[in-house]
Amino acid sequence: MSTYRVAQVDTADGLFEITEREVPQPGPGHVRIAVEACGVCHSDALFVNAAVPGVRFPLVPGHEIAGRIEELGEGTRDRGWQVGDRVAVGWFGGSCGHCTPCRQGDFVVCENLKVPGWAYDGGFAEVVIAPADALARIPDALAATDAAPMACAGVTTFDGLRRSSARPGDLVAVLGIGGLGHLGVQYAAAMGFRTVAIARGADKAGIAKQLGAHHYIDSTAGTGVADALQSLGGAKAVLATAGSSDAITATVDGLSHRGELVVIGAVPEPLGISPPQLIMSGRVVRGHASGTAQDVQETMAFSALHGIRPMVEVVPLSRADEAYRKMLSGAARFRMVLATR
Repeated sequence: MSTYRVAQVDTADGLFEITEREVPQPGPGHVRIAVEACGVCHSDALFVNAAVPGVRFPLVPGHEIAGRIEELGEGTRDRGWQVGDRVAVGWFGGSCGHCTPCRQGDFVVCENLKVPGWAYDGGFAEVVIAPADALARIPDALAATDAAPMACAGVTTFDGLRRSSARPGDLVAVLGIGGLGHLGVQYAAAMGFRTVAIARGADKAGIAKQLGAHHYIDSTAGTGVADALQSLGGAKAVLATAGSSDAITATVDGLSHRGELVVIGAVPEPLGISPPQLIMSGRVVRGHASGTAQDVQETMAFSALHGIRPMVEVVPLSRADEAYRKMLSGAARFRMVLATR
């Protein structure tokens, strides 16, 4: 094809419109991907609303990309890639290789991180040009619509848990059972943690157990989240996916001694944590951002092995605006995914 479709916004917080562009050629170190599916992530709003510096319009967001390589740029074959390979690209869309974190091998916190939809056109499109260091191989067991959310939501929860101080058998709580949390609960249970799901309302207990949680805490009940966690022995780790600083703060006193709060719910309001809450029990608060392409690949392999899948609502690319608004409103229970093929 000589042209391809994209869903783009022309101004900050604008409506998505479908337009056609000329098919680009990949430069050295890059590949062209025929996109099959792209997840709609809440972080896309950072770019659509121009809430971060360097956003350029018209904008094509999307950093949960799954598809197939259809053309190789110079030097990419030497890195083991071939036309037809199934690949995913996530929040980690490439690194600069020369900043201090990169020189230390900590690529996911690269000071010049190349997030698709920010550094270059993202996956709300039929075609994406991406650097080879952003590519993760998709296992045969995963459909593209399942693999796409793994590239951001999946790897963030998976890596947040496996890099925590918790070990199999420990009590681990997942705060929130939404787009991130419903994957976090599945991963925690599969990793061998005694898994607690925390959400608002007694009606969430059923889905929590369905996802694999051993315990459910209704945060609106009179007991209080911290007391409920302590009654279970105290959490070695809490994976905080909820979009509420107050809800995250309420879990801190539910941590065990040397317990760890892993924050992945990106909200602007500060956490209300006092130093004694941390000092007296040796607790730790840690922010966690996504994962590298290798982390994405390991997330997908683990998911395939354990039968873990995101709960998705799939709509065609032509309905990108509807999918984005549904995600923003919270009407999408878990993950919205655009299918482009």
